[in-house]
Amino acid sequence: MFSTEIKFVHFTGIGGTGMAAVAAAMQEKGFRVTGSDQNVYPPMSTFLAEKKIAVMNGYDEKNLAHKPDLVVIGNAISRGNPEAEFVLDHKLRYCSLAALLAEFFIRGKRALVVTGTHGKTTTTSLLAWVFEHSGLNPSFFIGGIPTNLGQGARFTDSEWFILEGDEYDTAFFDKRSKFIHYQPDVGIIINLEFDHADIFDDLDAVKKTFSHFIRLIPRNGLLLGNGDDANLAPLLNVTHCPVKRFGLGEDNAVRAFNLRLGPTATEFEIPSFKFHINLVGELNVRNALAVVACAKHCGLSNKQIQAAFDTFKGIKRRMEVRGIAGGVTLIDDFGHHPTAIRETLRALRIKYPREKIWAIFEPRSNTTRRNVFQTELAESFADANAVVVSEVARLEQLVPEERLNPEKLMQDLKASGKDAAYLPDVEAIVAHVGKGAQGGDIVCVFSNGGFGGIHGKLLERLGKR
Repeated sequence: MFSTEIKFVHFTGIGGTGMAAVAAAMQEKGFRVTGSDQNVYPPMSTFLAEKKIAVMNGYDEKNLAHKPDLVVIGNAISRGNPEAEFVLDHKLRYCSLAALLAEFFIRGKRALVVTGTHGKTTTTSLLAWVFEHSGLNPSFFIGGIPTNLGQGARFTDSEWFILEGDEYDTAFFDKRSKFIHYQPDVGIIINLEFDHADIFDDLDAVKKTFSHFIRLIPRNGLLLGNGDDANLAPLLNVTHCPVKRFGLGEDNAVRAFNLRLGPTATEFEIPSFKFHINLVGELNVRNALAVVACAKHCGLSNKQIQAAFDTFKGIKRRMEVRGIAGGVTLIDDFGHHPTAIRETLRALRIKYPREKIWAIFEPRSNTTRRNVFQTELAESFADANAVVVSEVARLEQLVPEERLNPEKLMQDLKASGKDAAYLPDVEAIVAHVGKGAQGGDIVCVFSNGGFGGIHGKLLERLGKR
């Protein structure tokens, strides 16, 4: 499959963050690259345009008429997609993105793989920046765009390869988790919860795939696990490789103490050194601890790590301020799981202790469209003053007993004292928030999609007042 004849690669589903980043990196390495997708939205549409990668709008057999040497099929592509069918009909070479990474780029490197339910992108970005700032020129693969690095993937001659390891399945033809392909030398698990209800039946199924990942760590490698996470604890009792726990609890080998959660930065100590990070909230402390533990294991000093922390600028779509209009600050966040929403709002409450915080949420993921987190979703907005929920995406595709119940969600939110509204579309939300938000308010939009361009529409509406 991966012969030296490969010169022309087509990415079916290029609009995904990982696909776009790898496509750009392969183009930089001299491959001819094309791609196709439907409704590519910022920041990836902007990113691909800047890289001058030809993106064909929509999926069509004609997109493969030139018979590329290899077709990389994204995990959002299913049977029935015309390009997938054409590939199978004509026996073109094809693979998943994870397999492409493993065979073209990871093999022979020292892979540091960051996994977990929440915070992977931030943690991987922070780890990659620590190595970059220390002059180690690492390869990296991240499911987002770190501000410091400017792109989500880069492939270098360095021995280090830093990857965000996703537990979601690989492709329609490979139902294993993506991270199973990544050949970890150091495996980092920052937390473990139930998610992706479309592919995992329950929490035990999620634990099982993480246990498979752990089995891949060699005896001369290292497993770093969040020692404060009860769901993860049973998985850390392995003997085939060294294990080190990090967290705030006293039993952790890498432990943070004297924690100070500030509105713009956070301070914590480990024995003999005091760290500070330009990130807010307790979740980010554990993320930073994982980075400290991994970097020190790989030979970096506390001072090198702190120097990188000092200059870390964050990631697009993670508590990213998109603008201020009419005195209202608009924040974009990728959060789409109750825990991620809760932790982001907790961090925003630390950052904005007295301001009114609006949370606008699009139930778009395959988990939040379902009722598996019906109660937890309502509870996740505890630190918001006002909550606006958009119409549940593709609700008609779910049987009634599986659907999120918007009426109950509104009842629970209002019973807890929230100003809550369930509105059908972006236009209705923009009108509602535009009328109700006052100067000084904070509006945080939670979505793992484009959300109909709501950010620009809100800024435009607020700016007209």
